Amino acid sequence: MYKIYLSFALSLFCVQSNAQNINFDAELAFASKHLLNACKAYNDTVNAIPRTAKPDGTFKGTPSWDWTSGFFGGNLWYAYEATGNKELLPYAQKWTNAVWKEQYTTNNHDVGFMIYCSYGNMYRLTKDKNLPKVIVQAAKSLCTRFNPTVGCIQSWDGGGWNPFNFPVIIDNMMNLELLFEATKLSKDSTYWKIAVIHANTTLKNHFREDGSSYHVVDYMKNDGSVRNKTTFQGLSYRSAWARGQGWGLYGYTLCYRYTKNSVYLEHAKKIAAFWMNHKNLPTDLIPYWDLDAPGNSCSPRDASAAALVASALLELSTYTGDEGKKYKEFALKTLASLATDEYKAKLGENNHFIIKHCTGAYPFNSEIDVPLVYADYYYLEALLRAKRMR
Repeated sequence: MYKIYLSFALSLFCVQSNAQNINFDAELAFASKHLLNACKAYNDTVNAIPRTAKPDGTFKGTPSWDWTSGFFGGNLWYAYEATGNKELLPYAQKWTNAVWKEQYTTNNHDVGFMIYCSYGNMYRLTKDKNLPKVIVQAAKSLCTRFNPTVGCIQSWDGGGWNPFNFPVIIDNMMNLELLFEATKLSKDSTYWKIAVIHANTTLKNHFREDGSSYHVVDYMKNDGSVRNKTTFQGLSYRSAWARGQGWGLYGYTLCYRYTKNSVYLEHAKKIAAFWMNHKNLPTDLIPYWDLDAPGNSCSPRDASAAALVASALLELSTYTGDEGKKYKEFALKTLASLATDEYKAKLGENNHFIIKHCTGAYPFNSEIDVPLVYADYYYLEALLRAKRMR
């Protein structure tokens, strides 16, 4: 028993010590080298946008209509922002333009991921006057999926594999940033209002008393009643799928950023408390794929969820006064773990992705213990946020 406690204490001490010594410039420069290598390796695969690795370890790309298609361009913009390396610039433009047509996508609720992670960052850094119309058009496309009776944006279309009537997944909170920004750019409040209605409905129906969330809530589209609460990604409908908790935390934090509605801030803090105090969270703060999964070597980790939560907590810390110190410290400890050799790949390895040990969809035996492009995205975003704060 003494050895167990000693091991725990040493592990926690190492994470805390490393958190105080993160060289953000060095980490961002290292990450940009990974991304340059990726651009050179996959320069002719614009129709296969980097996403992950196959089971045999080889590169796996994805078409522009996939929900992850905007992240690689976003990664390049973050790296360019961090380093000022102009060698990244034409690659960032190329991989962003690879998803241009998705601004017109109406059969996919993830148009926010596709367009705002890519074109949103491009516009933020370049102020290209042609880009607001791309962002606003994408918001128009996303709003076609809104049902005012339900009060939500529909996630998946019916038919085929989909047994739901009007499914809404917690991931959808992330697409609200596109709508808020569209109103800022167009002065049309329609997008803002839909974002707020969706956030309010999700807050009412997606969350349990302890702050954890369901993955899927299925509504009846004719009257807006809740038909079922379940999961497609988690261990069970009762469990807390790790990345889903991150989507919720990040989503309500960004809702507070735009609206300054204290209800969203308090809810983000509640989700944060659930995560930070969870008994099954490993000492290095990199969660198992589901927070309720058995805490042993048979349960894969999900570093993408850790990166997502770290980025969200850093933003949350800026809105919460003295209380924000605990969120910032927790986020920095998480980043310190991600920056170790255990989770950060060496140059030339990991198919040129930065972060290792992620889990995409465990129940479907898909993308288990692999790199994932969105893990890199939120890792880079968190590093940039932490650098600015320090």
